[in-house]
Amino acid sequence: MAGADLFLGQGWAFPPRFAAGGAGVALVSGTDDVAESLAILLATRRGERVLAEDYGCDLAEFMFAEITPALVGQVHDLVADAVLEFEPRVVLNGVSVSTERASEGVLAVAIDYTVRATNSRFNMVWPFYLDEAVRPLGAGG
Repeated sequence: MAGADLFLGQGWAFPPRFAAGGAGVALVSGTDDVAESLAILLATRRGERVLAEDYGCDLAEFMFAEITPALVGQVHDLVADAVLEFEPRVVLNGVSVSTERASEGVLAVAIDYTVRATNSRFNMVWPFYLDEAVRPLGAGG
């Protein structure tokens, strides 16, 4: 690894994947590692990680909640605070929460960020399902 990839790091792909025969684990690095880290952050409840109890974004607390402007604001603030606190490799340009799929019980959380090491801008959309107990990791919106 060199340059920006060294700063951004390398980690296991998520969800974990293994090579044929289990000979090795799939790794991601650079901006892919940052994107996967953001997805993991959004899917992790605070207190879920024993050695980092404050890590996470408690979106699950809104499970089965009625979609109101107040809820949209709370989701926005929770996501923005989590990214600012736990992902120092990015500059948060903005967070938006779309209610376009509210009738399906889905809020689309869009995170616009710039990776500090490369000055490259990215946008990630996280589908948050309010009416299901499943939070898909890496699912597109």
